[in-house]
Amino acid sequence: MHELAVTQSILNIALQEAEKAQATRITDIRLVMGSFCGIVDDSVRFYFDFISQDTLAEGASLSFRRVATRFRCRACGAEFSPEDQDWTCPSCGAVGGEVVAGREFYIEGIEVE
Repeated sequence: MHELAVTQSILNIALQEAEKAQATRITDIRLVMGSFCGIVDDSVRFYFDFISQDTLAEGASLSFRRVATRFRCRACGAEFSPEDQDWTCPSCGAVGGEVVAGREFYIEGIEVE
């Protein structure tokens, strides 16, 4: 359900930026989402279609660019992308580490008319 609040924030930011640009319509919103951020694309699309009705963003497309999860091993410092749920460092065998990529969630761009 947190996708509704996130989607409302996306819409608010897009509308604010469109107003600054004196735009008459928002045509596309490009989002960057880390695969570890926990946001579901389809839910964002669903909520966006609903809450953007009767706004400058009605009918705008949403584009998603996914960023793969990357860890930095706390034991040896190597960076790696985990395979499925295996968070074992391929360099030293330690488990887990610090997430250095994959939690991103931001608006990369907004196209307006």
